[in-house]
Amino acid sequence: MINKQTRRVKRIRRHKRVRKNIFGTSARPRFCVTKGIRNIHVQIINDEKGKTLAACSTLSAELKDKIAKGGNVESAGLVGELIAQKAKIAGIKKVVFDRSGYLYHGRVKALAEGARKAGLEF
Repeated sequence: MINKQTRRVKRIRRHKRVRKNIFGTSARPRFCVTKGIRNIHVQIINDEKGKTLAACSTLSAELKDKIAKGGNVESAGLVGELIAQKAKIAGIKKVVFDRSGYLYHGRVKALAEGARKAGLEF
């Protein structure tokens, strides 16, 4: 069995390697995903100014009545749809996807597909 610390260290290494090339601009901000055991968080960030333009998670007030548990695929899809709606309000149509070293599978994939379904372009 793989040690949790080793798994975390590997994810951070992947994240640092990918972040060398991914940079959010005002034209295409960075769509950053962070996940935990119980929740998933998303931010749309302009790295040039160091500002968060939109943020959402399974703990958001808009989703409290729609989801029972925050650590599953269905709730990740709802978070993706909500962040896409917030991005439209902020005038954002295209983003650069930053999966933070997580595999593109399960909750991360559901979140990305939910955002694409709601009209956000990666």
